[in-house]
Amino acid sequence: MQSVLLQVSSRHLDRPSPSDVQVLLANARMLQRSSEPRLKGLLLKGKNLALMCESTEDADATLFLRAATELGARVSHIRPSLSDLATPAVRRITSQMLGRLYDGIECQGLPTPLVEQIGLEAGIPVYDGLAAKEHPTARLALLIDGDESEAGKRQLLLQTVLLATLL
Repeated sequence: MQSVLLQVSSRHLDRPSPSDVQVLLANARMLQRSSEPRLKGLLLKGKNLALMCESTEDADATLFLRAATELGARVSHIRPSLSDLATPAVRRITSQMLGRLYDGIECQGLPTPLVEQIGLEAGIPVYDGLAAKEHPTARLALLIDGDESEAGKRQLLLQTVLLATLL
């Protein structure tokens, strides 16, 4: 399955192009049709992701955790204290360190300029509230056919984005 998935850029997920939308929907349908659940759990095996948010009990955090771990990724919770750091140099160095520790970072509840700075400095995919209902990619879940609930389709699309940006 990995070799068939098409990639998209994590930098433009807040305003996906029509071609990115088509790629994401095609990948979601392919993942949806996957008949071997055990294989699905190996797709992100060995990947380390960070979830930067206040609480992992929030619905968006729970959705991200479930989506990533079902694909085999390990997810670490990081409290977002970067915004409290006084100097841009400390934020830069911390972002670079996060980029060496993780393959991707989901930021929830952080100011967009800070998320963008982390993304530029970390050199890895950094998502700005990707698991949130308000994120533009979440609306694409409505375009997926099937019997899954809206939450199930959002999780499927979230998994699709993770695969398309991390592989």
